[in-house]
Amino acid sequence: MKRIGIIGAGRFGSELAESLAERGAEILMIDNNHALIQEFSQFVTKAVEGDATNIRTLEDAGFQDCDVIVVAIGSNLEGSVMATVNCKELKVKNVIAKANSDMHGKILYRVGADVVVYPNRDRAQRLAHTLLSRGSIDLFEISDGFNIAEIDVPESLHNKSLADAQVRNKFGITVLCVRRMTKDPTAPRTVIVPEADQIIQPDDKLLVFGTDKQLDALIKK
Repeated sequence: MKRIGIIGAGRFGSELAESLAERGAEILMIDNNHALIQEFSQFVTKAVEGDATNIRTLEDAGFQDCDVIVVAIGSNLEGSVMATVNCKELKVKNVIAKANSDMHGKILYRVGADVVVYPNRDRAQRLAHTLLSRGSIDLFEISDGFNIAEIDVPESLHNKSLADAQVRNKFGITVLCVRRMTKDPTAPRTVIVPEADQIIQPDDKLLVFGTDKQLDALIKK
């Protein structure tokens, strides 16, 4: 099970924590609001009252051991940026930061955020689903229950053609394109619109379309 850190127990952070807790995730949460931390200590794995702009506070709380950290700080732009910087200083591999504007998002990317989400575009429940989906690295809800997701290739599809894997027939999933590494690992991946006989390589990325249940079934194979 992934260990997920949440910085900020405001509306977005609270909804995310609740969604993750319902799915049995291990959650480490921090906020400087005593009342909120007391409330969330009942259902998250560990709730800490503290200042996330202080890297020592995060380290003492164990955030460096998280697989993913979501910086869910609200209107405090400086606090959000400092918390993101601290998470990258702790060498957390995946840092997702909430932004309140396009400019805020650009700043968060500039200081090292791996993914930036916008609360008016990315619902906390969708983010919770994405964080706990094995192999899924990005997911976009395009209508209620239907998503386009970029996923790692499930082991059951390694070195198989789309026809042999029967992704459409077995899972109801449409493979929109394949993103494949080039000989130069620093170059952008090549985008391939796959034919039925296209062989899927283990290090490919697949852009797929389907429902929540269909995507979960494919990713877990």
